[in-house]
Amino acid sequence: MHIIALSGALRRASYNTALLRAAAALAPDGVTIEVRTLHGIPLYDGDLEAEGIPAAVTTLREAIRAADGLLIATPEYNNSIPGVLKNGLDWLSRPSGEGARLFGGRPVAVVGATPGGFGTVQAQDAMLSVLRAFGCDAWFGGRLMLSHASAAFDADGHLTEEKLLNQLRSFIEGFVAHIRHRSTA
Repeated sequence: MHIIALSGALRRASYNTALLRAAAALAPDGVTIEVRTLHGIPLYDGDLEAEGIPAAVTTLREAIRAADGLLIATPEYNNSIPGVLKNGLDWLSRPSGEGARLFGGRPVAVVGATPGGFGTVQAQDAMLSVLRAFGCDAWFGGRLMLSHASAAFDADGHLTEEKLLNQLRSFIEGFVAHIRHRSTA
C-alpha cells in the first residue's frame, strides 16, 4: 500500500511536515508513506492555467492518482487552512472537473500540528468543505490535532513524546485499515 502524505506548509522546519515524516516512520509493514510538499506550485491564476497546468501540479497529481490514499497535514492560520494548502488543492482540481476525477472516492485523512494551544481544530473542520466538494472518502475514524508542537519535536524535527507517537501510530493504523477495508468491500 502506498499513501501520499501532503504537507500544507512550506517552511523547512514545518511541524506538519515533521509530523508526516514521523507518520512515515511509523507506517505498518507493507505500507509506504511518501511525504510531499507544495513547493513549486504557483499562485492559482486562470491565465496561467490557460497556458497549461504547471509541471509541479501535474507531478503531484499523478503521485496522488497512483496512491492508495492521501494523508493531508494542515497548519492552522487565522482559524482556517493556510492559503498555500488551499491554493495547491485548487490547482489540483483544475481544469474544471479534475477535482472529482482525482479525489472522487479516494481515501483521505487529515492531521495537523500547531504551536498554538487549540490544535488544528478549525483548520481540519475547514478542510471538510473542500473534501466534500471533491467527493473524496474522508476517513473520520480518528482525529489528530497536535497542539504546542514546539514542545513535541526536538531540534532535528523528530517527534519525541511517546504518547504522541502512540497516537500517531494508532491514527495511521486506523487509516490503513480503512483503505484496506475499502479495497476488499
